[in-house]
Amino acid sequence: MSGRLEIFVALGANLSTVHGGPADTLRSALQAMPSFGLRVVRCAPFYRTPALASYIQPDYVNSVAVIESAEPPESLLNTLHRIEALFGRVRRERWAPRPLDLDLLDFRGVVLPGTEKASGQAGAPIALPHPGISGRGFVLLPLRDVAPQWCHPVTGESVERLIAALPPGECAAIRRIAG
Repeated sequence: MSGRLEIFVALGANLSTVHGGPADTLRSALQAMPSFGLRVVRCAPFYRTPALASYIQPDYVNSVAVIESAEPPESLLNTLHRIEALFGRVRRERWAPRPLDLDLLDFRGVVLPGTEKASGQAGAPIALPHPGISGRGFVLLPLRDVAPQWCHPVTGESVERLIAALPPGECAAIRRIAG
């Protein structure tokens, strides 16, 4: 399956919450999704990933989930932001540590021309597929786990080709978490 009819959401966290450490928070967020009308179809294993920020902060735990939703993309993104807020996310600074980060990666292959920066801000035009998807090993590795036949909706490149095109060492520090 190419993933054209599926919705992909990236999950990340690097701060503890009342739910526990980052992995516990991701599990709790996945369990909370049905109460927001989102059905989790499958989820990739969790990965430990070094933070992208230029200053020291805790490693992230990342994954990708395939979900089902009756909402259109803009509304779905707002729902994801509501779930983030429920888990303590406050959007202040880009690349800041966060208790929960939910990114809409691909919505059934729909292409919408927003910007990555704007997509993270409430009321800004959504960008689909997520503009950062092609250059992030911490997204591509779990995406490959849940959708090995996925292809980028704009470029047509396979997830395998995108992983192979990453800079040398991009995935070296990304580790799958047992369990």
